[in-house]
Amino acid sequence: MAGEGGASGAEGSRAPRVAGAGEPPVGLLPLTASDVRQYVYCPRIPFFRLGLRLTHRPVTVKMREGQRAHERTEALEPRRMLRTYGLASGERVFGVALRSPRLALSGRLDMAIVLPGEVIPVEWKNSAGPLALNHKYQLTAYALLAEEQLGQPVRRAFVYWIPTRRAQSVAITPAMRAYTKRVLAGIRRAVAEERMPEGTRLQERCRECEFLVQCNDRW
Repeated sequence: MAGEGGASGAEGSRAPRVAGAGEPPVGLLPLTASDVRQYVYCPRIPFFRLGLRLTHRPVTVKMREGQRAHERTEALEPRRMLRTYGLASGERVFGVALRSPRLALSGRLDMAIVLPGEVIPVEWKNSAGPLALNHKYQLTAYALLAEEQLGQPVRRAFVYWIPTRRAQSVAITPAMRAYTKRVLAGIRRAVAEERMPEGTRLQERCRECEFLVQCNDRW
């Protein structure tokens, strides 16, 4: 298990199961696209932060390196040809703050490429890949936000792998959208019921997790 900065490892072959999610109640707990990513990595992480309000997060060397890599990429991106993304044209918008009152969801997208009749979310990752499930569903959360706020359909997204300067296309499917909404409901249900979810099946993630001391079954 890991905190937000450590939740970038490759995900297992299956995302965690989200138990029966009905329609969310009025007065939704505000969540972020990062909460979706953390839940898919380990369902307990957003519960500890939002349910138990455990907010201590040490700033690691890896986190600092990632921030610097993002800053360099944003400075260089306007000079990069859109053919990196297989596109001939499009408008790039950086640091896009997205919010959906309907979903009570928000996030800050690294870049959006706006085309006639389509918007494409782009996330920069300071990694060589491969694409993990937690990142895949984070992109889906951004897709839901971008569609609502920017008023254009989202059919695909990109991950730009900073070290290799490579863009990977990710199709945003109806099944991914549905699962992301179940994740939002699952996080809110666990917090409302004050019930700690099952942890990740991949216990090697737990070794460097900031919340390990709260997981008595992982020692």
